[in-house]
Amino acid sequence: MNKNVMELNEVEVWDGNMANSQALRQADVDVVAAYPITPSTATVENYAMFHANGYIDGEVIMTESEHAAMSGCVGAGAAGGRVATATSSQGLALMIEVLYQASGMRIPVVLCLVNRALAAPLNVNGDHSDLYLTRDAGWVSIDAFSPQEAYDMTLMSFKISEHPDVRLPVISNQDGFMTSHTAQNVKPLKDDVAAKFVGEYLQVNALLNFDKPVTHGVQTEQDWHFEHKAKQHAALMGSKKVIQEIFAEFKELTGREYKVVESYGMEDAEVAIVCLGSTFETAMIAIDQLKEEGIKAGVVAPRLFRPFPLEEVAAELQNVKAVACMDRSAPGGTVGALYNEVSGALFNTPARPLMTNLIYGLGGRDMTVAGLKDIFKTLDKDAKEGKIS
Repeated sequence: MNKNVMELNEVEVWDGNMANSQALRQADVDVVAAYPITPSTATVENYAMFHANGYIDGEVIMTESEHAAMSGCVGAGAAGGRVATATSSQGLALMIEVLYQASGMRIPVVLCLVNRALAAPLNVNGDHSDLYLTRDAGWVSIDAFSPQEAYDMTLMSFKISEHPDVRLPVISNQDGFMTSHTAQNVKPLKDDVAAKFVGEYLQVNALLNFDKPVTHGVQTEQDWHFEHKAKQHAALMGSKKVIQEIFAEFKELTGREYKVVESYGMEDAEVAIVCLGSTFETAMIAIDQLKEEGIKAGVVAPRLFRPFPLEEVAAELQNVKAVACMDRSAPGGTVGALYNEVSGALFNTPARPLMTNLIYGLGGRDMTVAGLKDIFKTLDKDAKEGKIS
């Protein structure tokens, strides 16, 4: 065990929302602007409680809408502050216009997105409809599979977002209710250690730095717009290297290792699923049981949704015969987004596994160990027959 594990606190029992809140508290955020919505309400509620009890010095602003909440974050970030918020589902949909503003203006913001289905019909439970809605907004998007990971990812999001080579907003995702409202053991950093890890906020082009006057949110047309978007895209694509470096630094500090693509059972897997979120841990149980039945199964879960880790996903799937891409969102007239991403990752490689797209878990519908075992058995049958059944 790493010698630095003494820098950890005792084990706490937190759900994913409390994990988010504690990470925000330890990061010494200047402004949290928010409009609560299920199932992310407790992230902001807990943080407001810390503020009311005098545990934090930053400002908590309750706005009139989620659009205003993200606008407040953009304004406070442009002024030179460390900012964060939280939302879900319809709240994210109302925010979406301002997400493009934040990334285009290169303002670091941390958004705790507790994933939930989009209406209609109205549903307060978790799926990945809101996660997918953010995919072209120019934000780094990281996925947590448990409350421990929600704490770790949210804390690291500040360091990623504010890195001089990135300077882009970051979304820290977790599954609504399955993670946000499930209490598990969490090992947080001590407050001073967490603060040192995140570091002091580095102001860049702050509006309130009157020695170096700047403007934000200006208009460009065909003369400069392309160049601005190209630089933004390059920063987002290049952020993967920074994220890997920060993951390595976090491992050195805590002993907890994270990769841009997580996997289990892939060493000898002949069939695999690709998924996001808490399904990864359920799949691990199913895989262990199937190995006893002679089925060589594995699971691949991108930790990064943006920038999508094309090379790493392709490398994990080079030797499998059949793959099911699990999309927890209604595709809206096409195949699921994750299926598209994985197919694109494999297209220019020698691998040609049978590719299946499965839509599952909409509106909080359970995905059980038994259900995943059935999927793996179907994939195994398809692999042996050389065709999709």
